[in-house]
Amino acid sequence: MTPNKRLIAILLTAGFLLLVPLVARFPWGPFDFIVAGVLLIGAGVAIEIALRLVRGFWQRVAVCVGVLFFLLLIWAELAIGVIGTPLAGS
Repeated sequence: MTPNKRLIAILLTAGFLLLVPLVARFPWGPFDFIVAGVLLIGAGVAIEIALRLVRGFWQRVAVCVGVLFFLLLIWAELAIGVIGTPLAGS
């Protein structure tokens, strides 16, 4: 897959993932969708940059796993407050 097609696929995937809480009628406001979109697109773009810059297969895997780990950590912190920052959800 060419890099440009991969970037388009990442953006479309983020958009479709944002449709899940919309269709499931999660009690999210517009700000929640914006934050989720920024997180998903940011993680996708970070993975795309890693795939373009890192050459070794296992190094790519490690970077992608790290990006996904931080995405899930930030998401969990915003949702339930795993770490206990002022940004934690209720």
